Parts: sequence; structure tokens; C-alpha cells
Amino acid sequence: MKTNVDVVVIGCGPAGIQAGIHSSRKKAETVIIGKMRNSSLYGAHVENYFGIKGKTDGSLLLRTGLEQAASFGCTHIDLNVIGASADEDGFRIKAESGEEIVCRSVVIATGTSRMKLNIPGEKEFHGKGVSYCAECDCNFFKGLKVAIVGDESEAAVSAELMTEYASTVYWVSNGISASSNLVDKARDAGVKIIEGIPKAIEGDTDVKRLILGDDRSIEVDGVFIELGGRSSAYLAMDLGLMPETDDSIKVDSNCETSVTGLFACGDITGRPWQLAKAVGEGAVAGLSAAERARYAK
Repeated sequence: MKTNVDVVVIGCGPAGIQAGIHSSRKKAETVIIGKMRNSSLYGAHVENYFGIKGKTDGSLLLRTGLEQAASFGCTHIDLNVIGASADEDGFRIKAESGEEIVCRSVVIATGTSRMKLNIPGEKEFHGKGVSYCAECDCNFFKGLKVAIVGDESEAAVSAELMTEYASTVYWVSNGISASSNLVDKARDAGVKIIEGIPKAIEGDTDVKRLILGDDRSIEVDGVFIELGGRSSAYLAMDLGLMPETDDSIKVDSNCETSVTGLFACGDITGRPWQLAKAVGEGAVAGLSAAERARYAK
């Protein structure tokens, strides 16, 4: 299925939702695609934002924001993005369901990249068997055993990819939430799915095993930590933009990147990682993306 719209906002946090609100209010046909629970604000509390007295539930703010966006005509798709590309017709955004959305402007608002497990051995073995990018490091694990850790689309896509390189691929998840077609593709490629919670990563000079919460041990040479949906850095590169060395995305005063029609806002543009900055940049990016889409018609 293919859909044509003016603006696609990738990310359902405060920056992305605010971008969707402002883009829709400018009468641009706008789609926000992303899972609200992947936002750092989800489940958190806020007490330092203008107009909020005391602690406020971040999840409530996100839900209210989505309702606001919908009231202005914005559509929300509760799926992760697994791919993106650019051509003469604009941008093509692919959801984990297989649906493709064609648009004139894109706003990347996915938050910071490289979410971590924060378990023993993760930091110590980073670069020695622990990786956050299967696409980047797949060649280093030819003929070896690897574990992919994650519940969502990025883990599913990475697990399938690694079957082309590794001798054995385990997908460790505490409850798969990726779409069924991605899970089926991983299974059909030979991925072995293991239910469990990672507890520690062990080894000597390099990774040797992944320990689960019930003390089961999986003998592997590499552990790929792929949490959530496709990261901002991957999406930027898909669309012809090279991120900064810290995976942030450089933008101008209109929140536009060096790629015409590609905008970014929120935590991915750099510090401070604060709600006020995210919302402010979201407003600028949404207005700018809608204006750019209008000129592209």
C-alpha cells in the first residue's frame, strides 16, 4: 500500500508531535509515524516546563499532544519506520507493516540514538563484540555466532540481516512487538528466537556469552543491541545526509538539514536534551516543512 502526503514526521515524542501540530495547522497533509512508548518522555515526569505546576505525567502530555494534532487533521501511524529513500518525486518512508508513504518534506524527530541495556559487560565489551549497529558491523562477524537483543522492528531487521553473515543468529526478546511480517521474515531466514531478559555480557578479551535473567547462557561471539525503531543516524544516511560524529543532526535556523526538504528537531539536534527545546524546535520544523512542501507542489 502506498500513501501520498505533504509532510511525514518520524517520531512520536514531544518534538515530533509538536511538528505535526504546526504542520497540520499550516494546512499541510501530515502523518506522524512512530510509537509513543519509544519517547523518553513516556513514563517520565515533568516539572520544569512552562505552565506546568508540580509534577506532570509525561505520557499524559504525549497523549494530549496527539489528540491536539488529530484535531488539526494530522494522522498518526503507530508503527516504526524501517527504511527511507529520496528520489525526484520526493521522499519515500517505509513502515514496518510494508506500507510506503511518499511525501514532499520529512521531519526526523526520533530522539537520541543508541539506546543501551545498561547491563554488566555492555560498556566493557563495546567494540569487542558488543555493537549497536548490525548494518555497520555485520562484516566483522562472518561465520560467527551472534545475538540480537531487542523487541521491535530494528531488532527484527537486524536479525534477518545477520543471517547473511553469521553462522547462527539468536534473537533475544522479552516480548516481541515488531510487526508479524518482519518476525516471519526473520524466522524464515533461520533466526532462532529466544525469550528472555539480558542480564550480563561476559567474555575475556572479546565477547563469549550472553547471560539471561534466569541464568541461562548463550554462547556467542557478538551481541547486537538494537532497541526500538530505526535510529535517527540510519534514517539520515538513508536520505543522503551524514550525521555528526556523535550521531546528532546539524540543522539551520529553520531546522532544515543540508538536504532540501529534510528537517530535524528535538534531542537529535544536540543538547540540551530538554522538553522546552524539543517542543520549540518541533514548532519551527513543522512550520518549515509545511512551507517547503507547499513550494514543492
